Amino acid sequence: MPRIMIVHGDITEVEVDALVNPANVQLVMGGGVAGAIRRKGGEEIQEEALKKAPVRIGEAVETSAGRLKAKYVIHAPTVESPGGRSNPEFVRKAVKAALKKAEELGLKSLAFPAMGAGVGGVPVEVAVRIILEEAMKSDLEEVVLVAWSNEDFETFQRVAAQMDIEASLGGSS
Repeated sequence: MPRIMIVHGDITEVEVDALVNPANVQLVMGGGVAGAIRRKGGEEIQEEALKKAPVRIGEAVETSAGRLKAKYVIHAPTVESPGGRSNPEFVRKAVKAALKKAEELGLKSLAFPAMGAGVGGVPVEVAVRIILEEAMKSDLEEVVLVAWSNEDFETFQRVAAQMDIEASLGGSS
């Protein structure tokens, strides 16, 4: 069972083996988390991802992490098209695929944003619950949930407490 850490900050600043990008199936890294990863990590992440597209929901692919502190970016689609809508089933499939890919790569730590939330439209509380349910079944040493806003940080903490999951708290920078 992994250690769970809840962090308030920028996912691109977190020091883990891999960051999870809640992608679209074409792996176009436009806005949201994907856009931040592309801007901070470099165009090579986008170029590498496009060579592996399309990726169905329920599958995940890895790319290098460019200039980021992580070794990899794991792209796990939560929406069909850029700016598209997600749902809890897509989020669960994406989280499972990301965890499976991390284990295939022999990684010890993984950072998730609120998968499928934001533009995807899944409530943050629902996304976090799914991530925690699936992460607790993994063999990873550490799973970091990264909240961009104060409100999301509080939601992440509340959901972990409701699920009786002990989580350490921190800031990413």
